[in-house]
Amino acid sequence: MVRHLIKGRFARRSVHWADVIVAPSKAFADELGKWAGKEVLAAHHGFDHDLFTSDSTPLPDSMLDRLQESADALKLLFVSHYNYYRNFETLIRALPILRDRLPGKKIKLLLTCHLSSSRNPGSYRAESAAALADTLGIRDNLVELGTVPYRSLHHLYRACDIYVSPAYAETFAHPLVEAMSSGLPVVASDLPVHREICGDAGVFFPRFSAAALAERVLQIQQSPELAENLSRNGLRRSRDFSWSEHVERLLALAEELVRAHREQN
Repeated sequence: MVRHLIKGRFARRSVHWADVIVAPSKAFADELGKWAGKEVLAAHHGFDHDLFTSDSTPLPDSMLDRLQESADALKLLFVSHYNYYRNFETLIRALPILRDRLPGKKIKLLLTCHLSSSRNPGSYRAESAAALADTLGIRDNLVELGTVPYRSLHHLYRACDIYVSPAYAETFAHPLVEAMSSGLPVVASDLPVHREICGDAGVFFPRFSAAALAERVLQIQQSPELAENLSRNGLRRSRDFSWSEHVERLLALAEELVRAHREQN
């Protein structure tokens, strides 16, 4: 608690000292502006589709084997290490609902982490999420791949059917852009930042409602037309994010600051 208070004080001082504050999304800029009591500008992070898909090296054999085991399943993907604000628990609670609504259909949730604290970065404790999966009897529905090299992630996205993000707090969410660029329909919690990033490439649910999350997955799974529309919209939307535009935006802000400083002196 003391460490978080110290970080909070430094953050407030940094905001107070800064001439310009920039956030990676308008939604986060609005929230940060309320907290800081100052205007915060937005500059979307970029994305390089060619770079993202440039490495043809396949996934490691151990991961390919796990994917092969899930070949005939409905494959949901969530790209994140375990932490609290990513809200793994709501996603885990949705799995038995999907299992009951899709009798005879295998369902697999692929994770790029392990639900084990010792195998994840940071100080987040994953045991409660693992215990929840055991209590609900859906541990066999989880495919804990662990960390996937960034150069290989595009293979994983394309091997899955739907991307899910239940996070209850977010600033930008790069995996959403990666998923859209890979043609995956997106199911995301109803955060302003998720709507901002995905637009009409996603369907949304109240962030703590496992039932609503499951319902959105079912809508996509049962409607090839909806899945195709979301995929097409995502491919288009992912092209709106550019690192060159991001850099140009920051350079323009820097030039404005320099000009204002000269005028004041």
